[in-house]
Amino acid sequence: MSMMLRRGIIIGFATLTLVLVYLFGYANPFTMEYRSAAADAPERFIPLPTLNRADYNARLLALAHLSTTTTATSTAASSTVRLWPVKTVYPDAGAILPFKRIVAYYGNFYSKGMGVLGEYPESQVLAMLASTTKIWEKADPTTPVIPAIQYIAVVAQGSPGKDGKYILRMPDSQIDHALAMANQVHGLLILDVQVGQSTLERELPLLEKYLSMPQVELAIDPEFSMKYGNPPGTVIGTFDASDINYAAHYLASLVDAYHLPPKVLIVHRFTHGMVTNYKDIRPLPQVEIVMDMDGWGSQAKKKGTYRRVIYSEPVQFTGIKLFYKNDLKPPSTGMLTPEEVLKLMPTPIYIQYQ
Repeated sequence: MSMMLRRGIIIGFATLTLVLVYLFGYANPFTMEYRSAAADAPERFIPLPTLNRADYNARLLALAHLSTTTTATSTAASSTVRLWPVKTVYPDAGAILPFKRIVAYYGNFYSKGMGVLGEYPESQVLAMLASTTKIWEKADPTTPVIPAIQYIAVVAQGSPGKDGKYILRMPDSQIDHALAMANQVHGLLILDVQVGQSTLERELPLLEKYLSMPQVELAIDPEFSMKYGNPPGTVIGTFDASDINYAAHYLASLVDAYHLPPKVLIVHRFTHGMVTNYKDIRPLPQVEIVMDMDGWGSQAKKKGTYRRVIYSEPVQFTGIKLFYKNDLKPPSTGMLTPEEVLKLMPTPIYIQYQ
């Protein structure tokens, strides 16, 4: 056998060996291309989360002190228009309301007079909030409670300040403190905004760092929206539906951009003039709107204000503020209890303590 033939046989044998090693060690001998193990499997459909509309509807009826049976009966027997529950858009999946009740502690760390957050040490505030949460869970076992720290991030001031807007914006360090407290109780941080002579268009984007977080919600306070040049505290301010709709659309843009669950927007109110053109307020799938009665006084006065201002001008959900001190001033004989609040029509799904 010639040397050239012997060399060819050796090379051929080596080549065959490499091919066999590749086929059986690294490749599927029955395919001619690289493919994943699941390449030929049928595509698996993963449904997006959806809102439980049946539960949502039932909870709205319960807040309006109705049931499916009584609604059907009353509709057939009477032509009276019911204000509650409100017919509006369904929220997107992941909505907090009405599946949970928010119980919030309110204030500012720089002021003992603005609420419990500044009046007591952190440990005491969190212990009080935990206790209050349990009280509400016991009062209404059908509705889970989510605790919240409601921090005034933009505070109206009696003096113009460096930019002439009669406000003081809280530093990030203070908001971070409030956020840390909320995280400790696995709850929400609600940033409260008092715009003074500024506007929501100016103030809300400055808080985007926080509002773009999934556990951070927003509250706006018409009382300190000084549209006509008055210093805060000299007259009661006002927001129009257009202001509230701006806030809702701004929050919706964050929900879309950051892929967040629906946000909660709380609007404080205790007079008709504090919110104008309420019929034009538009809840969105990405934003649930709470109209919160935050006036103080005796039990009878608070119930009357709630009925005149909140019940009579429905938007979507309702809330009430309870004052540890101001609600005790004579002729009051005590704060409204959870059991008394639950009897309000409609039942508040947001409770704030100051």
